[in-house]
Amino acid sequence: MSLLVVGLSHRSAPVSVLERASLSADAKVKLLHDTLAAEPATEATVLATCNRIELYADVDKFHAGVAELSTLLAQHSGVGLEELTPYLYVHYEDRAVHHLFSVACGLDSMVVGEGQILGQIKDALALGQELHTAGRLINDLFQQALRVGKRAHSETGIDRAGQSLVTFGLEQLAVNAPVGEWAAGKRALVIGAGSMSSLAAATLARVGVAEIVVANRTADRAERLAEILVASGTGVSAVAVPMARVADELTRVDVVVSCTGATGLVLSADDVLAAVSWGAGGLAPAEQDEAGAAPQGPQGLRPRTPAPQSPPATAGRGPLAGLDPDVVARLAAAAQTHGRIADAGAVRTISGAVEADGCPVGPDGRAALTGVDANSLELHGTWADQGEAAAQRQPRRSTRTQAHATTVRLALLDLAMPRDIDAAVHRIPGVRLVDIESLAEASADAPMAADIDAVRGIVAQEVAAFGAAQRAAHITPTVVALRAMAAEVVAMEVARLDGRVPDLDERQRAEVTQTVRRVVDKLLHAPTVRVKQLASEPGGAGYADALRELFDLDPQTVASVSRADAADPMNDDDPGRAS
Repeated sequence: MSLLVVGLSHRSAPVSVLERASLSADAKVKLLHDTLAAEPATEATVLATCNRIELYADVDKFHAGVAELSTLLAQHSGVGLEELTPYLYVHYEDRAVHHLFSVACGLDSMVVGEGQILGQIKDALALGQELHTAGRLINDLFQQALRVGKRAHSETGIDRAGQSLVTFGLEQLAVNAPVGEWAAGKRALVIGAGSMSSLAAATLARVGVAEIVVANRTADRAERLAEILVASGTGVSAVAVPMARVADELTRVDVVVSCTGATGLVLSADDVLAAVSWGAGGLAPAEQDEAGAAPQGPQGLRPRTPAPQSPPATAGRGPLAGLDPDVVARLAAAAQTHGRIADAGAVRTISGAVEADGCPVGPDGRAALTGVDANSLELHGTWADQGEAAAQRQPRRSTRTQAHATTVRLALLDLAMPRDIDAAVHRIPGVRLVDIESLAEASADAPMAADIDAVRGIVAQEVAAFGAAQRAAHITPTVVALRAMAAEVVAMEVARLDGRVPDLDERQRAEVTQTVRRVVDKLLHAPTVRVKQLASEPGGAGYADALRELFDLDPQTVASVSRADAADPMNDDDPGRAS
């Protein structure tokens, strides 16, 4: 076995790098074809999830394999090799097996113990089988990984150590409230109808949301998911809408979960800002007609809270009215250079017009931000994030996951990689965003269950058993070739006996033949059994070479036995058993 895995995950790389390195469906296909075309690899498959990209291959040269697989990952992910290399990890042979089995058990997941990874491992195996890039080793490895993962979940309490990424994300949205209480009666929008989106919709229905709207580019899949939700017995109301209706639905819902395969943003900061502003009934002066009436919203909809709003005192001058333009320019320049205002005291020194909270928009941020352009929104975000010293005392996630002082009007859960929702929306008052990056940060503080030690024990046992089986399988063709040679010798000697003693009847001839065969079998039994035992131990691969040398076995004969064994469907595990 010369199994090699080269990859990167949330443990080795920042989310920003993982996001850029994500592989589309076409990129995965091309990556596998190019991997097999490369000289060191004979079979391969790729495991690509929202928080990991790993290329598994059977290689005949370690160093050449690492170089080739790293180059191919960089080439197909679009991230330069020099930039990608510091984040890559490499596992070989037993360590590679240990890594995959740990992944299958959820030990390497962002949320420890989550079970979704089993479906993703199954998809990786199916892709390799479909493209005929998965051979004997990859098939055996991934099927066994599925069994090990299922064993860990059935024999231990690893499920108590973590939840699905969806459940964990909803807990982060709910902050300190029980998810069931937080979700009760809410309206939810699920964007996408794939496996993760379907899981999200089912989870939302289970925790008690009142209504789910499913938006997907393929209408049939959205409608099918809505039908399943209605028939689930949870009492949830579910409908499907086209993607073109997402902007309208944003004004009506309380929660959005997005997980699509889109390569660009599905929801921009402008989309969310417009929805939150319209849904709250807040209208900028520019949005009123000459008679002072509020116009209709997207697709002719009225705001959810249609109470009229009086124009602010600074109408016509934007949300930063009342501030010295020079001060605004200097603050914007500082924000662009440093990413935040360095010191809250410095802000107050620059402009006495800024209140003690440091926010130029004012306490009613949602109404004041209505119609604000992107630059002004960025400036507001800088003010909201001000205070370098305070930022150093708090983890970075505090600015990403803590709710604004205002009531959360729209909760967003982005489970896509690359992201579906613009990260800048977390600066919009009334909006709470949880994405892969904030989940990674939050999961670092998640409690570890005692059952994790039991799972690690299972992984260690299974790695040893798998390695022994693979090493034993490696010597099997040699043993088969040896027995075939012995049978050929017996046949030649029986034929020679027939020529020298032609008067033997059939019974006598059969008895002599059987006796010779028994002698040969007994002579070979102990050595072949023992060599299989020795070969199953670490470092035992050399026993096959010793057998071939001692008995002068033809390498071509051994190779032909290996090919026949690999081609025999009776020797393959049924993929369905691992499903």
